[in-house]
Amino acid sequence: MSVAANLALIRDQLGQQPVRLIAVSKAASPSQMEEAFQCGVTEFGENRVQDALKKMQQLSPHVVQNTNWHLIGHLQTNKVKQVVGNFALIHSVDSSRLAREISAAAIKKGVVQAVLLQVMVIPDPDKSGFSPQQLRSEMTDLIALAGIKIEGLMTITPLTDDRNVWIESFTRLRELKDELSGTHDIELKELSMGMTNDWQEAVECGATMVRIGRAIFQ
Repeated sequence: MSVAANLALIRDQLGQQPVRLIAVSKAASPSQMEEAFQCGVTEFGENRVQDALKKMQQLSPHVVQNTNWHLIGHLQTNKVKQVVGNFALIHSVDSSRLAREISAAAIKKGVVQAVLLQVMVIPDPDKSGFSPQQLRSEMTDLIALAGIKIEGLMTITPLTDDRNVWIESFTRLRELKDELSGTHDIELKELSMGMTNDWQEAVECGATMVRIGRAIFQ
């Protein structure tokens, strides 16, 4: 199926639900991304900083200037300076150390960088992120950092086909968001959760953003 047909199918399934579709373009060609843009996609997610910056050079200026770029992959501290100010949202802030590096780079550039805090809801040796308890204990310090705006939380489920695990992970992230919002009297409006295999369950559990790549650019 074409990119246009794949997008039409996903949007039909989303219906009127207020969920932002982040088109994960790490395996997409510039021409596929241009097609997606022509079909109304204005949010692209990339895993690697260098890949995203390269695509920004390859795509037409109109697409680049009218697109929100999301960094969804693991961010190394030595890449922070390249990311801050170039991405609308960093989904993968997985440690206080990384948050402090982003804060320092944003202050130096005179910008405020929007971020999500990545949470490892269910212990998984293959994933990074704050544990729920760690985030509870460090949230006050994270909120106090200048130069960043914490928009919400993100998670990636363990690699499994067990739908119950997906739902548990998504539900617990939503509950943690609500808890932190109440405890700290802040608005955490975004829940970035759900990918090609599990995005429908994520939407059922309250996702405000889903990150879909293969189902669009297959």
